[in-house]
Amino acid sequence: MAGKLYGVGVGPGDPELITVKAVRLIENADVVAYHAARHGRSNARAIAAAHLRDGQIEEALIYPVTTETTDHPGGYQGAIDDFYAESAARLAAHLDAGRDVVVLAEGDPFFYGSYMHMHKRLADRYETTVVPGVTSVSAASAALGRPLMERDEVLTILPGTLPAGELAAHLASTESAAVMKLGRTFPNVREALERSGRLADAWYVERATTTGERTAPLADVDPSTVPYFSLALLPSPAAAGFNRPAESTDGDGEVTVIGLGPGDPRWLTPEARAAIAAADDLIGYGPYLDRVAARPGQRKHASDNRVEAERAAFALDLARRGHRVAVISAGDPGVFAMAAAVLEVADDPQWKDVPVRVVPGLTAAQAVAARVGAPLGHDFCVLSLSDRLKPWSVVESRLVAAARADLVIAIYNPASKSRTAQLVRARAALLEHRSPETVVVIGRDVGGPTESVRVTTLAELDPATVDMRCLLLIGSSQTRAVAGADGTTRVYTPRHYPEA
Repeated sequence: MAGKLYGVGVGPGDPELITVKAVRLIENADVVAYHAARHGRSNARAIAAAHLRDGQIEEALIYPVTTETTDHPGGYQGAIDDFYAESAARLAAHLDAGRDVVVLAEGDPFFYGSYMHMHKRLADRYETTVVPGVTSVSAASAALGRPLMERDEVLTILPGTLPAGELAAHLASTESAAVMKLGRTFPNVREALERSGRLADAWYVERATTTGERTAPLADVDPSTVPYFSLALLPSPAAAGFNRPAESTDGDGEVTVIGLGPGDPRWLTPEARAAIAAADDLIGYGPYLDRVAARPGQRKHASDNRVEAERAAFALDLARRGHRVAVISAGDPGVFAMAAAVLEVADDPQWKDVPVRVVPGLTAAQAVAARVGAPLGHDFCVLSLSDRLKPWSVVESRLVAAARADLVIAIYNPASKSRTAQLVRARAALLEHRSPETVVVIGRDVGGPTESVRVTTLAELDPATVDMRCLLLIGSSQTRAVAGADGTTRVYTPRHYPEA
């Protein structure tokens, strides 16, 4: 009768972290196998050493290569494939002889572990059990005293062997992450963290739970000191405030103006999410700040929507005193929002040493357009009907010029409680240059809980139904509204314009 195969995780290093089940199987095994480099030392065996007994057969599976070159005709991969095949054959001989075989795996057998290569070659032929172990990621999180994730946050596990650009893209799109397989890949991983804007939040953990454990901010680590048994960790954004001083006075303050997008949290970009998590202070219009969940240690500073200059000055002053400040905008901060306000105030010499960065966001015009199809498929312009910061004569002249040029027009700030006449006058001006059948799209709170989208015409447009939460798309002479198979109306502007 054939023996049984066991893949047994022994945890990250501390022998006290081996599970009770793993101990029982190790003690009762006929054969104990473990992988090792050519020096013959095995971390997995060292962790389990106290549970080995006299009379057991030990099978040291020695890698023919690790990172060095090889003269194998198949190159490195060929040498490794042959090694796994030979190792599986050695274990199969014991199993065929009726001996139970335990293969020790540091951490967890199925978590970047060598055991899985034995499993793939033997599990279809022998009765097999896999015993999980504490992973190095869990150990690193515990060593730092920082949680990996909470609520609906996403944890991403990455190998450091990925190209820096690919790593950076993954790191920028997740809340928390662990990057494995450091050693020689450390410079590549550090570059990826820097490119993704996450370096300041990254931690380095070496040989977690062992006597050689070391933790440090990753940016401070000398690449020449990094062994393979280490990892980079981006803990939960909610943990970024752990042990952080209430006041930042390190002189590295900056202002980052961040666009949240129109409303749907899925439209928040990874770069914006990371910038918000890295900030000490969040500043913005109250309803926009309400869309951001502050982590422990962050401070929110809400203000009225009519004090942009004062808000910008407050942000710049905090940054000058060493704070990392996020100024929050809806949509894109550079489109009728806080980026221009901050940069205008920052032009004062007193703020000349304060860095200002702008993180883009999905615009309301893009969101409304996507809901109906592609009305912005050809040339278009963006106008605000608000005459609070510019005279109505300028608004009207630009509106007429856009209408004469036959551009699709995205209209922001079409109306408010105190501005009800502007859209009436704008509609009248447009009708002097556009057909009454011109397609009009009215998007209200797109991406938000009260979203509505209507397709009408310039003649049927009722200004009384439009408020500040609306965005209008006025079609060109070429914009089409067609009935879709699902009963909805699709709107698009053809990419080709007819010759005069």
